[in-house]
Amino acid sequence: MSSNPLFGVGDASYQAAGGIDGLRRLVDDFYRLMDELPEAAALRGMHPQSLEQSRDKLACFLSGWLGGPKLFSEKYGSIAIPSFHAQWPIDETRSGMWLDCMARAIALQDYSPDFAEYLLAQLRVPAERIVQASRNRHGSGQT
Repeated sequence: MSSNPLFGVGDASYQAAGGIDGLRRLVDDFYRLMDELPEAAALRGMHPQSLEQSRDKLACFLSGWLGGPKLFSEKYGSIAIPSFHAQWPIDETRSGMWLDCMARAIALQDYSPDFAEYLLAQLRVPAERIVQASRNRHGSGQT
């Protein structure tokens, strides 16, 4: 039997991410990459000029989502990720840009390979649901 925690159980994923400090590093790298990568320009254009609140919201969301403190709901209230993001036309291309920036940010962290793989796989689930919710709202001919 492995002595490693089972990701997705209790706060094991939150701990593997380094707690809130580790999540803030991940989120900072994610948004820095979004700013720097030319292929992410369309995705970056969907965000406000200042990313300060976006950074805080994503780190707080990931905290609760990964089994840690429910910082997002404490600070911002409840959120349904797919329906909230459906206000923008998010297709597979933009979702893929988001996941690519996140994959690159994950690779910059000091995460175990098992956790890095697990985290990216878990992030694909809401990314796919966001595309579907956006398609339902905007139709399949998104740009």
